[in-house]
Amino acid sequence: MEILDDISKNQLKVKAVLFDFDGTISTLRYGWENIMEPLMLEMIAGKTKIDNKLEKEVKEYIDQSTGIQTYYQMKWLAETTKRYGRNPGASEDPWWYKDEYNRRLMQPVKRRIDNIKSGKKKTCDYLIKGSKEFVEALCNKGIEIYVASGTDDPDVRHEAEVLGLTKYFKKISGAPLGKADCSKEAVLRELVNDNKLHGSELIVIGDGKVEISLGREVGAITLGVASDEEKRYGVNPKKRERLMKAGAHAIVGDFERLEEILNWMNI
Repeated sequence: MEILDDISKNQLKVKAVLFDFDGTISTLRYGWENIMEPLMLEMIAGKTKIDNKLEKEVKEYIDQSTGIQTYYQMKWLAETTKRYGRNPGASEDPWWYKDEYNRRLMQPVKRRIDNIKSGKKKTCDYLIKGSKEFVEALCNKGIEIYVASGTDDPDVRHEAEVLGLTKYFKKISGAPLGKADCSKEAVLRELVNDNKLHGSELIVIGDGKVEISLGREVGAITLGVASDEEKRYGVNPKKRERLMKAGAHAIVGDFERLEEILNWMNI
C-alpha cells in the first residue's frame, strides 16, 4: 500500500464506501481497450490507412477517458470521425457507436460468464485478488457499500450477480439506458447531499481517474486501485500514474493485504 496523502486516523469515521466496479472488483470486462481501440481506428480511418498520428490520438484518448460513461467515449468517436472526414457516410450518432462497441465487447464478456455458469471457471478467476474478502469485511463491520459504474445499469447488475457480490451492496448504479447521465457523480452527490455524509465518513475506491477526481471534489477519502487486470494482483504502473495525478490519497494494486487496508481506513 502506497500512502500519497497522509490522513489522521482521528479524522476517519467511515460510514460508507463507494466502489467503481470494472477493473476495481471485476475483471469480466478485462481487455475492453483492445476492443475500443480498433473500433475507433476503423470508424475514423474508414478505408484509408491508419497512420501513427491517428493511432497515438486514439490511444491517448482511451487512456485519459478511462472510467467515464461509455456514451461520452462514443460521442468523442462520432465527433472525431466527422473531424477527420476520412470515412464518408459514417454515422454521426454516438448511440450507434455505443451499440456497436457493446456488441463487440459482450462477446468475450459472455464467454467469461458462460465459463462461470458451466463450472469451467470460478467466480474468483474474474475478481481482483482479495476484493470479495474486502467487501465482505466491510459489510461485517457495518459499512454501507455502494457501486457506481460507467457500464450500462442492467449489465453491471447482472455481472455483480454472476460474481456472487450483489448481497454485499446496498445499491448498484450503472449508466442509465439511453441517457447521458453520469452514474458516479449522481451516486456521490446522493451520498453527500441526501445521506449527509461528510469528508472522512465516505471513501471512494476505484481504478479510474473519474471516480477519484469526483471523490476529491466532494471531500471524500480516495483509494486508487492500480490493478493489473490480467494477473488480478500487483500494480499496473500506467494506472498508478493516472491515479496519482487524479489525487488519490493512497494506492493499492489489489486487496490481498486486507488488514493493512482496513487499518488505513481506521475500521
